[in-house]
Amino acid sequence: MAYLRGERQQTNLFPASLEEYVGSEDPVRVYDAFVDQLDFQELGLVLNDQQIGPPEFDPPAMLKLLVYGYAYGIRSSRKLERALYHNVSFMWLMGGLKPDHKTIARFRRDHREALKGVLKQCVRLCLKLGLIEGNTLFVDGTKIRANAGMRESWSAERCERVLKEAGARIEQILRECDTVDAAEEAKDSLVRVPGDLAEAKTLREKVKAIYKELQGSSKPVFNTTDPDCRHVQGRQGTHAGYNVQSVVDDKNGLIVQSDVVSDVNDRHQLENQTRQANAVLGKPCQTVCADAGYDHNRDWKEVEEQGIAVIVRPNDQGTPGPFTKDKFRYDAARDCYVCPVGNLLTYRSTDATTHHRKYSITTAKLCRSCVHLRACTKSHTGRQITRAPFEEIRKTVQDRYESAGGQVIYARRQSKVEHPFGHIKRNLGVQAFLLRRFAGVRAEAALFSTCFNISRMMTLVEVGTLLPKLRMS
Repeated sequence: MAYLRGERQQTNLFPASLEEYVGSEDPVRVYDAFVDQLDFQELGLVLNDQQIGPPEFDPPAMLKLLVYGYAYGIRSSRKLERALYHNVSFMWLMGGLKPDHKTIARFRRDHREALKGVLKQCVRLCLKLGLIEGNTLFVDGTKIRANAGMRESWSAERCERVLKEAGARIEQILRECDTVDAAEEAKDSLVRVPGDLAEAKTLREKVKAIYKELQGSSKPVFNTTDPDCRHVQGRQGTHAGYNVQSVVDDKNGLIVQSDVVSDVNDRHQLENQTRQANAVLGKPCQTVCADAGYDHNRDWKEVEEQGIAVIVRPNDQGTPGPFTKDKFRYDAARDCYVCPVGNLLTYRSTDATTHHRKYSITTAKLCRSCVHLRACTKSHTGRQITRAPFEEIRKTVQDRYESAGGQVIYARRQSKVEHPFGHIKRNLGVQAFLLRRFAGVRAEAALFSTCFNISRMMTLVEVGTLLPKLRMS
């Protein structure tokens, strides 16, 4: 025969139970064993077989469904429901249970806090298995779209413009009404006055409420679909989204901490994420490393005061040269800078917004008569320097970053901390969150991170070796 062809009418003898369809070292057994060893009381999931009321689906089974589904990029509640009818591994995992998509979506929505806690217990398990050390941590962030569109984002300028247009539209409708009534008293009006007028007034009231919300908050933009999201700049342009933060351990690249913030950049996140990661680990790390996006003096100082070494690539201070800022010596006793030729730059003022202190030459004549005038400054008022708060920490961090040991650690940063983001975005296909508000997106981020850790665990430890360890934990 030239081809092998199937026969749908062939009588087959199938195995007697679902257990026989799943191999002894099938990955689904790892997810099953992982969820079984979780502390559900700590997660806030109360298991009570004697509870009164209609029966509900087993919470551990529902949690297994979500974790396993997310691990293979199946997040939609409808797709999860479909998998329960067509995918043998899902059938085995659920023991034949088939909750509908509304039940799955409701369980995920009602237990967002529990889903966040799964990652913490996963990290503790990795510590117990010796897969996480917690000595050197890498911090990074990425942007993920929110479950909201840009059309529902409102700024103060847009509110004012729409309010003006709505007011003009209402006046126009009323004028049209008066004109038609005067011309054709006995005939029906062709102008849909009640409907158009009600629509314009509804829009005006909606925008007024949004404008009031904007004035009462520090946000420049308010999204009516997901009020917690912000306009973030990603590789695909500007969109409504969140800044997802991840803290990764150096030993095996496992995620220790995940968080979602609305900050459009990473500048103020180093101390916050390091503190949360240390709380999960139960001990302070020795070193924390991040890229130039985390260049923030106050955060560096707060982390260093905890006895943790900071390795961050400082932002460039300008083109290297003999008269860049680093060539000016700061005299803390006199609170002034000394330029390379010995002239003083004294304190003048402090910026009310950034709190940067400004220093300038004592008299402009010194700069104008200096042989290095053009190389140092082109200003007719002489050279000026700004000093950010806690700038004394910059030299410590920069020297550590430029040291041989610092360069070795920083070189590992990208391969460690970018790997989880690549897995989540490419392998799992996560381009946007399904849930809204901070509680929802943080729960999803914790699920992504947990799934990455379990997948990584199966790479580091064979399934056959890992399963007994999970069942014994």
